[in-house]
Amino acid sequence: MPKILAIDDDRTVLRLIEKAFEDADVNLTTVSTAEEGLSILLEGDIDVCLLDIMLPEMNGLELAKKIRAIDARMPVIFITSMDDSDTAIEAMKLGAYEFCTKPLDITQVQDFVERAFNTRRLMRAPVTIQESSEISVGEGDQLVGKSPQMVEVYKQIGRVAAQMVPVLIRGESGTGKELIARAIYQHSQRNEECYLAVNCAALSETLLESELFGHEKGAFTGAERRHVGKFEQCNNGSIFLDEIGDMSPLLQSKVLRLLQEQKFERVGGTKTIETDARIISATNRDLEAMIQENEFRLDLYHRINAFEIHLPPLRERGEDIDLLIGFFIRRLSKQLGKNVEGISPDAMELLRGYQWPGNVRELQGVIRHALLMATGPVIVPENLRGELQRGSDSTAASVSFTPAASEKSDGVEDFVQARIDEGSSEIYAETLEMMERKLITKILSETSGNQSQAAEMLGITRGSLRNKIRSLGIVIEQVVSVD
Repeated sequence: MPKILAIDDDRTVLRLIEKAFEDADVNLTTVSTAEEGLSILLEGDIDVCLLDIMLPEMNGLELAKKIRAIDARMPVIFITSMDDSDTAIEAMKLGAYEFCTKPLDITQVQDFVERAFNTRRLMRAPVTIQESSEISVGEGDQLVGKSPQMVEVYKQIGRVAAQMVPVLIRGESGTGKELIARAIYQHSQRNEECYLAVNCAALSETLLESELFGHEKGAFTGAERRHVGKFEQCNNGSIFLDEIGDMSPLLQSKVLRLLQEQKFERVGGTKTIETDARIISATNRDLEAMIQENEFRLDLYHRINAFEIHLPPLRERGEDIDLLIGFFIRRLSKQLGKNVEGISPDAMELLRGYQWPGNVRELQGVIRHALLMATGPVIVPENLRGELQRGSDSTAASVSFTPAASEKSDGVEDFVQARIDEGSSEIYAETLEMMERKLITKILSETSGNQSQAAEMLGITRGSLRNKIRSLGIVIEQVVSVD
């Protein structure tokens, strides 16, 4: 159970925090003095700290320094009045995670704490390598596989983790690029410092710029206070830029300058800020083709690609599929409270023959679905999704993670509900991918597969369309034949 420590000398604030988490599955401890808080931090395994910046016996900055000395990776969320935000900013430079202003907004506090829990998990949950057929299902995330391709990936992690150079991780969607990034971080010399991840494809250009570089109060509509960006928070730590190929040209130039000079300005600001954050980036796009189409900067490509790791797709990993199936059955059975011990030979044969356009993420979803459908101790073909039961002949142009019900409907609601029912933690990305695949398939059908016409109708370059066709697993011949 996640543990929260709240330190504030105002009992009203502490009662509001207690109310915010009274129905949450967390362990909350509240104290009114810095001395009590430090004692608990030294004794217990606290995940997130809510800290008043104006304590009577100790300044919040002093306490933040002590907390950082105890655990530099602990997210600290400051509680502050509106007129001392500059002090809170200084505290965030010491490694604080966020700050919320009085009077407290309960929803905002809950949101900050939830995100802080996830950040804490990313920094603490070990990413272990499992090459044996007897794979344990302990705590933390695991890189499962012993194929020659994955063994080479493990070697590359070992070669580059301790070197303070930018790393570019490449591979199809769902191959596990985020796990590789965390493994690099955990085996680096900065594994006691901050680690933050940003999905460059999930935010608009304005929001992503603010998320990375921060902004000053009044920099744009809705900027009601100064915001510290991830690069500033990750000073001396590591930042993971997922889907960097989706970054706009403006942000590409700002990231290039940061890599060259280790300096930047907040949005709407003039003060130059220095940072020493190690950048680990990932993409499933063809950056070389994007460079030819002037969609990605060649100089930035060389900067982020000091060392490249390529993750193979699941269909090329041979017997790793068997290892992953066994691993997911054991781990997910435990999580779902199901007494499933194995899989029948005919069901295993269907899984082995499938092409897995969604890679490891799709396999995990398929096994979760099968476990939910299973009524006995063994997974049988009837427990698998419709596309698995029909075979893999027509899967390349389909939405790999879409259940049969959503194949019969163009509605987004059915798809989202199906992902909710299966307990997905990637609903945003999966829904965007589903909608993008449907849109591009429809336009290609309308143009009889003519990519130049399709790109013009979509308002994107032909190179960008080509990258999307490849990454989404769309087969032109199948699109045209269906039409």
